[in-house]
Amino acid sequence: MNPTTKKRIRMMALCVAVIMTVSLLAACSSGSNGGSGKNGGSGSANTPASEAGGNNEGAEQPPFEITMMVTQHTAEVPSNIIPERIEAKTNTKIKFQWVPDGSYEEKLNASFATGSLPMVVYAKNTDFAKDAIRADQFWEIGPLLAQYDNLSKLNPDVLRNTAVDGKIYTLYLERPLSRQGVIYRKDWADNLGLEAPQTTDDLKEMIRAFTEDDPDGNGQPDTIGLTDRSDLIYGAFKTVSSYFGTPNYWSVDDSGNFQPEFMHEAYMDTLNFFRDIHSKGYMNQDFPVTSKTDQIDLLVNGKAGVYIGSLPDVLTLSNQLADMNPDAELTVANGIEGPRGKGIWAIPGYGSVVLFPKSAVKTEDELHRILAFYDELMSAESANLLNWGIEGEHYEIKDGLANKTVDQVTDNTHVKPHNAWAVGGPETIDGMLKGYFELPARALAEELVEANNDMLIHDPSAPLDSPTYIERGSALQQIITDATYQYVLANIDQAGFEKAIERWRVEGGDQMIQEYSEAYQAIQ
Repeated sequence: MNPTTKKRIRMMALCVAVIMTVSLLAACSSGSNGGSGKNGGSGSANTPASEAGGNNEGAEQPPFEITMMVTQHTAEVPSNIIPERIEAKTNTKIKFQWVPDGSYEEKLNASFATGSLPMVVYAKNTDFAKDAIRADQFWEIGPLLAQYDNLSKLNPDVLRNTAVDGKIYTLYLERPLSRQGVIYRKDWADNLGLEAPQTTDDLKEMIRAFTEDDPDGNGQPDTIGLTDRSDLIYGAFKTVSSYFGTPNYWSVDDSGNFQPEFMHEAYMDTLNFFRDIHSKGYMNQDFPVTSKTDQIDLLVNGKAGVYIGSLPDVLTLSNQLADMNPDAELTVANGIEGPRGKGIWAIPGYGSVVLFPKSAVKTEDELHRILAFYDELMSAESANLLNWGIEGEHYEIKDGLANKTVDQVTDNTHVKPHNAWAVGGPETIDGMLKGYFELPARALAEELVEANNDMLIHDPSAPLDSPTYIERGSALQQIITDATYQYVLANIDQAGFEKAIERWRVEGGDQMIQEYSEAYQAIQ
């Protein structure tokens, strides 16, 4: 072999060695996360798997199939326009099992009982599967969320509300923590020279004036201040109660001991507030048996001036009121200060949760592929696609907000069904659009809903279990509900209400207190 040939061979061997070394270093670098690394904004549900495998490096991965069962809230069959765009962004194939809302819970329980759950399960909460969760039949994902840029932004308080024994198994679809506030006749207030109520005393004065001071100017005593219904939670009572500083169902002290809301002085203050305005005729006298429809009719027919409930209802109420009286005007108020400061009761913060059964998601690698998929759903682009549709086709940007441009039928087919499989929401997704509203009062309602976040009263029992509550909670609550109505109607006095509390305690309430206290202390 001549020297030139030998030299060429040595050069070729050196080149091969260098290439192999570089390839090895690249493989080590890309595979160091073992398939469980952060998505890093790649937009592909295959990212962790391709990092872990290495055999097909550089080759295009086939779409990863994800099966999911989702609630269908509309009658129309959902269009596939939006899912196809999500699939293209995430390199996935989504197989939907759409189940009508009315039969979803039954279908969910049947699938759970037969072991036929899909890879992704949406549920109202974790109650249906807590025993199975504790038996390790669902993936715990809490420790993994920090690995994903977007999933790591989910609200830790809301995640805790979904927890089982302090561990996180779910993602969630965000809901405003509190929409509650006051809706009132602004034209009546203007007629009487009244400003928006700032305190509980202001609120009572408005309710009085709308009854006694002829707010509609017709010279007749034909109006009342407050319209309410047979609902102590989503009617007026619980919201006003939070203005007075009442805990949200339960309070817990520094030692982890629980106490129900109705044992607090603020609850009695609320009882006296309603007893007073009821006795003076400032609200509908039959409110304990009034339906929501009849409650609304009193407002839109010009008989009542204050409605306390969900602030966004002002849009629907305004439309109905305009049909009866085009000159009437509603507006909204909140941040009502009581003797203990400002507060508003909060829901747990989610509309549904997302779980991943091990019977369908077989490996941790598959779990990470699904989490990478959801991490992409929490990007602004995907979140806006799921919630608003395609810009220029379903909505337009107006004043930096999403203004829908399609009719209701198109929205119900193309966009609204796909809200149900989103996760997160405007509070946790940077760049997610909020809605545009032509009605100023509805736009103000949106601002006040957001402002509620600064004065929330949380329910400390939300992530906890009480066997007594499961077995007898409804019957025990009925004791307090009945006593609350009876006190407001002046059929019992404070001693009578305290007698009802004692009955509640003896029939299982004390056991509930002990169970919640022990469950809370166990996870601290």
